[in-house]
Formats: sequence, C-alpha cells, structure tokens
Amino acid sequence: MRFRTETLQQGSTAITGASTLNVNMANTERNTARLQVLAAAILFSTGGAGIKVEFFTAAQVSGVRSGIAAVALLVWLRGRIRWTSRTVKVGLVYAATLSLFVAATKMTSAANAIFLQSTSPLYLLLLAPLVLHERVYLRDLLYLAAIATGLVFCFTGTPPATAAVPNPALGTWLAAASGLAWAVTLVGLRLIGRSNRDNDAAIGPVVIGNILAALVALPFALPLPRATTGEWLTLIYLGVFQIGVAYICLAGAVRRLPALEISLLLLLEPVLNPVWTWIVRGEDPGRRTIVGGAVIVGATAVKLLVDARRQEPAPGIDPSVLADS
Repeated sequence: MRFRTETLQQGSTAITGASTLNVNMANTERNTARLQVLAAAILFSTGGAGIKVEFFTAAQVSGVRSGIAAVALLVWLRGRIRWTSRTVKVGLVYAATLSLFVAATKMTSAANAIFLQSTSPLYLLLLAPLVLHERVYLRDLLYLAAIATGLVFCFTGTPPATAAVPNPALGTWLAAASGLAWAVTLVGLRLIGRSNRDNDAAIGPVVIGNILAALVALPFALPLPRATTGEWLTLIYLGVFQIGVAYICLAGAVRRLPALEISLLLLLEPVLNPVWTWIVRGEDPGRRTIVGGAVIVGATAVKLLVDARRQEPAPGIDPSVLADS
C-alpha cells in the first residue's frame, strides 16, 4: 500500500512538473511573439523617415522599395504564393495603398501621412456591414466620431510648403486616400482569411501588391538618379527590413498572440513614425497634427479594449495583417 502511495505521488509530481514546463514554454513563446510584434511595429514606423530620402522621387522610392520587398518576401516564402483572382484583386488594392502612402509622405509631413492612413478603421466600419455583413454597434458610431475629430485636426493642421514638404495639401488628400485603400485591402484580406485558415494565405496579396507597385512605378522611376551610397542603402533598408522583415516578424507572431494584443502593440507604429522623422529629418509635424494623431491612436486603443471585453472582434480587421505601409 505504501509502495502504491509513493508511486502515485511520484506520478503526480511528474505531471505537475510537465505541466509547469509546458506553461513556461508557452509563456516564453508568447514573450517571443510580443518582441516580434514590437520589432515589426518599430520597423514599420521607420517608413516616414526613410521615404523622405532627398535624391529620389516618389515613384523611384515606391518602385525600388516595393521591388526589393517583393524579392525578400518571395525568398522567405520560397516562391510559394497562391495566384488566384481574389489575391490579385486584393494585391492590386494593396499596391495602391503602398503607392499612395509613399506619394503622401513625400508631399506632406510623415506624421500627417501616417495618422491619416491610420483612419482606415473609419472606412472599415462603413464597409463591414455592406461587404462582410458584420454588425455595427452604438459604440462604433462613437468611435467614428472620435476618428472624424482626429481627421479634422490633421486636415486643418496641414503644414506650410517647404523643400521637404513640397505640396502638403495634395499630400494630405493622398494620405486620406491611402487610408481608404488600406481599409479595402483589409476587407479583402478578411475575405481571404474566411475562406482559407492558413496563416500564410494573407501574405500572398502583400507580395503581389509589392510586385504590382514596383511594376507600376517603373516607367516613372527611370532613369534612376546618381544618389549617394547612404540614400541607396536607405531604399534597400526600406524594402528588406521596413517591409520584408517586418511582415516576417508579424507572421511569426500571429499564431501565438490574440488579435487584441497584436493590434495594441502595433499602435506603436503611428506613435514612433513622426518621432523618427523628426530625429532623422528634423521635420516638425505641427501641434494640430499631433493632437489629431493622438485622438486617432487613443480612440483606436480604447475601441480595441472595449471590443475585447465584449468578446466581439473589430469589424473587418484581419489579425494576421494589422500593420499598414
């Protein structure tokens, strides 16, 4: 009897030890995933400072950046992407998002560009009931009002024209258009996610979008300028790291973290984007733009937390690709 008791105790201890080990391994994996999302957000946030390279036009930045990103992602995926009519259509809209964001960042302040693109949830809430047949709640309308307020601040805070901000009015409208294009992209990715549970399925349109953006920009990008080595390295960085490595980090994290946590961690991107641009390029976005951006980012964070407490996903948002350009 004593032997049986000791055996049961040893078995219980072994089970407890194995359970503790599994919990520790799960915690380690989640912490690693958090670091991956933070790395992705930081890399995404450097886009504003990088796109502001002096010797390259918007078409040249867009073409080289997206071309290099497409190659980097294709290498990572080993060339395995699904060319379907839906992925090509979503890729085409994503290509428009990339091109519009680069043009906007070139013409207006980087802060204005990223904050106005961050208004994509505004369009998502309008598109979700029509395309995805998802309900919109009263709290969503309050969120719409907050985003609209931030939008007004960004538009009225358009900076004066300078050498670094040559056409701020047009750039502001292009940034708003990129937010709409990004919202349509997310709706398309959501539809792809519904029909295909493979986490890598959403990367296909990202690769296709970069390929299309590079091809569309190519005729307007030639001939390429005789830029400095530093400027060329900046473009290579944008393609390999700011898009390529960032999406690889994000893809590795979505399997281990809930959508809410990923969404909140990725809000670091619009916060850091104007900071890097100010440090590297000395660009002052203006008080109104900062206030508008704070309203947009803050309202989005509150909405994500409220949706999580009610256990209802935010309309039209695919957790596998919550980062933008």
